[in-house]
Amino acid sequence: MGIFDKGVQKTKKSFFERISRAVIGKSKVDDDTLDAIEEALIATDMGVDTTLKIIDNLEERVQKDKFVSFDELTEMLHDEIGKLLNVSESETADDSAAPFDFSKKPYVIMVVGVNGVGKTTTIGKLASKLRSMGKKVVLGAADTFRAAAVDQLTIWAERAGADIVRQGMGADPASVAYDTVKSAVAKDADVVLIDTAGRLHNRVDLMNELTKIRNVMRKVIPDAPHEVLLVLDGSTGQNAFQQAREFSRATEVTSLAVTKLDDTAKGGVVIGIVDQFKVPVRFIGIGEGVDDLKVFDKREFVNSLFSKEDLK
Repeated sequence: MGIFDKGVQKTKKSFFERISRAVIGKSKVDDDTLDAIEEALIATDMGVDTTLKIIDNLEERVQKDKFVSFDELTEMLHDEIGKLLNVSESETADDSAAPFDFSKKPYVIMVVGVNGVGKTTTIGKLASKLRSMGKKVVLGAADTFRAAAVDQLTIWAERAGADIVRQGMGADPASVAYDTVKSAVAKDADVVLIDTAGRLHNRVDLMNELTKIRNVMRKVIPDAPHEVLLVLDGSTGQNAFQQAREFSRATEVTSLAVTKLDDTAKGGVVIGIVDQFKVPVRFIGIGEGVDDLKVFDKREFVNSLFSKEDLK
């Protein structure tokens, strides 16, 4: 069983059931069939815009040959979804490595996302992954508005064997970020992971705070951060789209981590967000364990979605 099979099983089951009902007993693909496929795609939380794009492309393809079998139809869908994720046949993720440019040292990653999506846990799991690769990691507890976030990150740092820079509750997040990158340079660290506050109640405040964090880090490392990783909860569906929209307005998001894809019926959210925001998914979370943060393999994800195994 591949790493995505559990995470997309419910999506796959409901998806295939709907498509099967749409084509059963029919000799050709008609408007009703396409409507049923559209409904099936939207039910996976792929989003309306992405769904309509797929349906338009599908309609164009079946116009040439209306007598399309179930297998041919699913193969067309496989192709269309693969195109949206820019799947390359030669491209595959190596889960023994994190997809970062370690020639930049320390490589600074600012992690953003609303409270409750698994942001701090993702940082902890990523720190563990990097430590297992022999990388020296420093964590920055810049989510100073929640004491629980700082305490949680401290526990993860101890588990992973990473250093952590923290200040008191309510401390200036930019000050923590500055101290973190300064410490990382002094310690010759390989990677810096900066946790940030997950508040969206006022976008101007969020933008100002993230800009300030970015600016102070650049006093130490001129091109920091090298990556802005947005953590999204895959089980929240359209909420995840809204969060991606808000954070993209507040800062330059360069990559995504999608959590809570463990047996969710909403796996299509990954496809929709990549299509709409043109930002790559770096990691997915498929469970609670420390090893359940996986490097995202686009091709394997699409293949898992269309695999007909385990559909009982």
